[in-house]
Amino acid sequence: MQRLDNFINNRRVASQSTQFSPVFNPVSGEQRLELAMSTADETRQAIAAAAAAFPEWSKKPPLTRARYLFKFKELLETRRDELAELITLEHGKVLSDAQGEITRGLEVVEFACGIPHLQKGEYSLNVGRGVDANSLMQPLGVCAGISPFNFPVMVPMWMFPVAIACGNTFVLKPSEKDPSASMLMAELLAEAGLPEGVFNVVHGNKEAVDVLLTDERVQAVSFVGSTPIAESIYAKASAHGKRCQALGGAKNHMVIMPDADPDQVVNSLMGAAYGSAGERCMATSVAVCVGDEVADHLIARLKEAIDEMQIGPGTDTDPEPHMGPLVTREHRQKVIDYIGLGVEEGAELVVDGRSFTVTGHENGYFVGPTLFDRVTADMRIYKEEIFGPVLAVVRADNFDDALRLVNGHEYANGTSIFTRDGDTARQFEEHVQVGMVGINVPIPVPMAFHCFGGWKRSLFGPLHMYGPDGVRFFTRMKSVTRRWPSGIHSTADFSMPTMK
Repeated sequence: MQRLDNFINNRRVASQSTQFSPVFNPVSGEQRLELAMSTADETRQAIAAAAAAFPEWSKKPPLTRARYLFKFKELLETRRDELAELITLEHGKVLSDAQGEITRGLEVVEFACGIPHLQKGEYSLNVGRGVDANSLMQPLGVCAGISPFNFPVMVPMWMFPVAIACGNTFVLKPSEKDPSASMLMAELLAEAGLPEGVFNVVHGNKEAVDVLLTDERVQAVSFVGSTPIAESIYAKASAHGKRCQALGGAKNHMVIMPDADPDQVVNSLMGAAYGSAGERCMATSVAVCVGDEVADHLIARLKEAIDEMQIGPGTDTDPEPHMGPLVTREHRQKVIDYIGLGVEEGAELVVDGRSFTVTGHENGYFVGPTLFDRVTADMRIYKEEIFGPVLAVVRADNFDDALRLVNGHEYANGTSIFTRDGDTARQFEEHVQVGMVGINVPIPVPMAFHCFGGWKRSLFGPLHMYGPDGVRFFTRMKSVTRRWPSGIHSTADFSMPTMK
């Protein structure tokens, strides 16, 4: 059985751990490899490598650091098919979706390549007579990233390119469910010439995470995952003096107005709800129909579209399926249990995906697209993140009721509205209490030069990921006020200093 270990100081390092986690192919249910669960000491070795590399790396000119990322980008583009296949083999998403994930990650690398401009401070001449002031955006030190299974390439690239471009060193702890892609990225960074210790990968479970959250050498932690874990990570990292951005769960609503284009709505909703088997933090899991006529028409159209969906192995290309399996057997059962719960709660099960199987892959972790109607706000299938191909239709009497529904949810990651009316769209944009908003856009993931992040219990910490917030998160501001001897008073001044 192939074994995957850590990556420290630009080389694979065998773990001495006696604990291993199996990595499965979700299409077949067969084990692909075993992953060593690093000990606390091995995690500290990765931190030590990053700490040792920081002094020299932080002193390199920003343009020099950017050139390593340019080379990494070039190598990543030449190996993107291999990387996409690794994503599909361990996560299950279809190849075109894996390619799209890589593209969105590369956009952040491209953004980070602009660090000579992005890390410029400010300068003010003559803030007082003969006195100048400026600010410096300096790196923090060792930074850590803890990334989820659903985007094993894109989410780490939300973190480490910006961090290392800003002059920090980095330790990545990827998901144990699909770890191979992170190792390939580490090897490509080494091939790009990145100095030893600047980027390291350590695999593990809570033991490794606890070291990253408590070791005094780690200055900042980025996390993406479920809300309970995000809240715990934010609390623990903060208690140990680290800055932290922890992105949590979501329950993303799409509000559908009576004047919306029906074809656009159905096509957008199908991809947003069932793409990647619903394993996206920006997936649309609730459709809020304003009016029964809108809901009835949408349900009928969705049933037809679901009947035409192709589901199968993500590596198939002729034709490529619309949706692959879920990531693990345990997660598949969790989604199935939620569907059963929805039936018990009284929601109308329009399409049931629980018994879905793919011929020849009966042991795969497949769940068919599932559709509920007449879901209400007091149901758990509405309140909780299912993270699977399950779409809930909620009926609202008018726009105000729909807006109250969205704003009343504890999660506030992403939302969208479909309408032809500019006034309605503007009112929604202004008053909805959600971090990322789409107007006739089903999955409003911001471009790399903006920032990604939700509100409420979808984000813990004041700064979003990548974009300008990413640069702010991975740097520490220092203000300098200077005056040269010819302008200094010859007598002591004991009053509050002011500029004259």
